[in-house]
Amino acid sequence: MARSFGAEGAYIAGSKDDALRGSIKRVVGSWGGSFWIEFINNPLRLVKEWKSSGGKVAHLTMYGMQIMCIKDEIASLDEDLLVVIGGEKVPFEYYSSADFNVAIGNQPHSEVAALAIFLDRVTCGRWENTHFKNAQIRIIPSEKGKNVEQLDLKKKPF
Repeated sequence: MARSFGAEGAYIAGSKDDALRGSIKRVVGSWGGSFWIEFINNPLRLVKEWKSSGGKVAHLTMYGMQIMCIKDEIASLDEDLLVVIGGEKVPFEYYSSADFNVAIGNQPHSEVAALAIFLDRVTCGRWENTHFKNAQIRIIPSEKGKNVEQLDLKKKPF
């Protein structure tokens, strides 16, 4: 999902997951583009290193500033943006380290849904018209039914 909404990659806290890596490889192989994942053991260290290298950090939560109030400021950043999404009981250090604590609603919510809303709002929906290079298939919009086109990689489909 993050790839289709414009994310370039993901850091994932925890041990290496070859099944996840394989799934992403298959998606990129069929749908084109690129997407990387890196498994990390210390996410807070990543946040601190990211900031020390000049990047900005947005932490998605239900306690921050409403997305509609700060989306334009985030969208206008020139720096690379690391988006942090935590589950229950996120340590305070993430809140204090973030440049933006972004509320995606003020109720408990899915982390995946929060990321989708964040990326949609910050990109103003530009992800909808993205066509990935090297795609082997694409969806042709239709009112009813599934319309999938197999692409000839020798031709430029878009």
